[in-house]
Amino acid sequence: MSANRPGVQQLKNPWNFLALGFGSGLAPVAPGTFGTLAAIPIYLLVAMLPLQWYLLVLLLVSLAGITICSKAASNLGVHDHPAIVWDEIAGFLVTMILAPSGWLWLLAGFVFFRLFDILKPWPIRTIDKRVSGGTGIMLDDIIAGLFACLCIQLLAFYLRG
Repeated sequence: MSANRPGVQQLKNPWNFLALGFGSGLAPVAPGTFGTLAAIPIYLLVAMLPLQWYLLVLLLVSLAGITICSKAASNLGVHDHPAIVWDEIAGFLVTMILAPSGWLWLLAGFVFFRLFDILKPWPIRTIDKRVSGGTGIMLDDIIAGLFACLCIQLLAFYLRG
């Protein structure tokens, strides 16, 4: 299969399997959205952990993501191929740090993260264009997650007050 459109056979490679979000990145449209959807069950599993363990998992997912995304980009022959969605998984986990529990907050986190990931306001767009390799693939989504996390926290603060 060409580098432009990876297929299911790409999932046989463990780096690709992870980078392509367990297959969610192979969606023919909006692979980033499907990658973020794949992050929800992961979030639901780690959300039960104490904060320090949640942050440790997030750190491991993010650091491992640099290598995972770098190797998959090399395998696919395209830097930051749209099918690579491990960065969306990490970014969504960042979004949901200390988020209140409940489906509405999960939905709000999803929407905020996707908006920042798609619109790429400054400095996300600049980082996306200037930082290369696995670090670049991961960093713009982590920052989008930080912006979305801030929105969740501000919304929660406003609704409590």
